[in-house]
Amino acid sequence: MSTPLFLLASDHPAIQALLEGLAAQLDTGFSHSLQYVDEGALVAFDASGELAVQRAGSKEKPIVVDFVGGKAGHRRKFGGGKGQDIAKAVGLNKGVKPSVLDATGGLGRDAFVLASLGCNVTLIERSPVVAALLADGLRRALEDSDVAPIAQQMSLLPGNAIELMGASDNQYDVVYLDPMFPHREKSALVKKEMRLFQDLLGDDPDANQLLQPALDLARYRVVVKRPRLAPDLNGQAPTYRLEGKACRYDIYALKAFSG
Repeated sequence: MSTPLFLLASDHPAIQALLEGLAAQLDTGFSHSLQYVDEGALVAFDASGELAVQRAGSKEKPIVVDFVGGKAGHRRKFGGGKGQDIAKAVGLNKGVKPSVLDATGGLGRDAFVLASLGCNVTLIERSPVVAALLADGLRRALEDSDVAPIAQQMSLLPGNAIELMGASDNQYDVVYLDPMFPHREKSALVKKEMRLFQDLLGDDPDANQLLQPALDLARYRVVVKRPRLAPDLNGQAPTYRLEGKACRYDIYALKAFSG
């Protein structure tokens, strides 16, 4: 992570435990107040019972993982169900509910969609900060009676996806990859949000190395989410594609789903 991260202590036991875990992993201490934080640095803090990360001195909205409300809640209630491209890409239209390894977990939005449609989803996230945000989002989701059944189908595995896939004794029906790719949207807001997220995740120079261990681990298929005009991951053409307006899903089919 290229940008310094400061931690503000919390009175919330679960959030403080995550913050202390970050302090240990990143070898950093706690700041007593925002006045001691350099402008432009990242700050992890308790935002009314939610773990959040924000840039100090900025009016940008803090990053929080929220599976109960916001975009995730709206998509859960009003989304396209199994007719969504992501659902078709992982094979939900084949009459099966595959187990999915989301090897590039990020903020968990795609994993939550798949879990809401009945998949058991394991998320890998290598950024300690993003993994902490995910853990807090899952904690709060498990406390919500409507969302808890979905959250129970999601599990988090912090670490490097290439290493974890190579060492895994488990196989998954589908391995899902959505590696970071430079965004070119013209919206200034999108650029600010992406810059903050990029600061958390860092560059993704080894994205091409994700494909082969994913192919080795998946039973039925590997699905790669890409910007619509992006090159194929690792220069390897998929079996077929599902193309949308802004992104596409490259499907590397290994064998047909069994009924």
